[in-house]
Amino acid sequence: MIALIRYTFATVLHTQRYLAPLLLFMGLMGVLTVNGSGPLPPAYASSAGSLFICSTWLTIALMSLDDPPQRAIVVVTAGGRSLTVLLAAISTALLSCLVLMAFGLFFPLWMGDYVVTTTDLLLGLEAQLTCALVGIAIGVLCSRLVFKRQGYALIAALALVMGALFAKGMPPVNRLFTLMATTPDAAELLAPTGVMLAISAIILAVFTVATQFVAGRRE
Repeated sequence: MIALIRYTFATVLHTQRYLAPLLLFMGLMGVLTVNGSGPLPPAYASSAGSLFICSTWLTIALMSLDDPPQRAIVVVTAGGRSLTVLLAAISTALLSCLVLMAFGLFFPLWMGDYVVTTTDLLLGLEAQLTCALVGIAIGVLCSRLVFKRQGYALIAALALVMGALFAKGMPPVNRLFTLMATTPDAAELLAPTGVMLAISAIILAVFTVATQFVAGRRE
């Protein structure tokens, strides 16, 4: 697994496919969190939303690094375990998001005027991780393993992202943003955000199983 993760990191760095989602994340953070003040939960909702979009795009890029012949070689090299290859790509996306989470946690504090508590930081971590897991889940499901045509994958990804963002009351993303926008006390948000985090982990697991099922039938 570690070797596969290193291979995926090396490939994405060499192809520079991380640049577009990274620049998008930085741009959104700059627009949404600069010169903020007041309670921190709304600012961290902006950080989480930025990471949600970035993680979706980054995961799709990671899942599309290898064309079918090259992926077949990687799977054979991994002992024929295609699930291991899939999990390595997901792990690479998650590790990348963890790095971005640190930036999303401290950039608003640097550019704004906030009173920071440990509870605020914990809430920021929970919110960003929740959105990262959902973004990775969408990226996995909308990858080349499921959609052979990139146009269909793009439409599906946009539909899922828009639904997660704007479907009123839809957990975990829209519900999380609603809670963070209307509740200034971070301590009150920790428990419901933890529930949203658990839901996002379940979504990632379900989408991973569905992707592996489709990819396994094709391979």
